[in-house]
Amino acid sequence: MKKKIAVYPGSFDPVTFGHLDIIDRAAKIFDHVIVSVFVHSEKKHMFTVDERAAMLKRALKGRKNVSVDCFEGLLVDYVRKKKTDIVIRGLRAISDLEYEFQIAAVNRTLYSPIETVFFMPRQRYTYLSSSVVRDIAHFNGDVSKLVPPHVAKAIAARRK
Repeated sequence: MKKKIAVYPGSFDPVTFGHLDIIDRAAKIFDHVIVSVFVHSEKKHMFTVDERAAMLKRALKGRKNVSVDCFEGLLVDYVRKKKTDIVIRGLRAISDLEYEFQIAAVNRTLYSPIETVFFMPRQRYTYLSSSVVRDIAHFNGDVSKLVPPHVAKAIAARRK
C-alpha cells in the first residue's frame, strides 16, 4: 500500500499555534506530513528560512510522521520531487478561500494529479496569522498566547 504523503507549504514567519493545529490534524489523516518553508525572496521576513525551519523543527519535536523541509520555486515542482500529489492549506475565513481556490486551480493546471486539501483551524485560531503576530510584535505586544514559547522568545530577541 502506497504511503499517503502530504506537503504543507507556507512561510511560517513565524509558526503559530494555528499552523500547529493544522499540522497535528493533518498528521492524523496522512501517513507523513512534510511541513515546507517556502523561500520567497521578494517578501520581507522577520526570520530567515533557516531560523523558521529550526523553530518549526523544535515546535514539532516528537511528532513521528512530520518532517520539516524548505523549498524555492514552484510548489508543483516541489510536490513532484517529493513523490506526492497532496497539498495541505489552511482556511481561516472566507477571504482566504478566493485566493486559495485560485492557487489550487493554477496548481492543478500545472500538474493535474495535484489535490489541495483544505483544513479549517479550530475556532480559537480563526483570527490567527503570522502577519497578525508580526504586527503585534512590531508594537512590542505580548504574543505568548499565539506562538510556542521558544518562538515568543525569538520574537522578543529580534525586537531588541
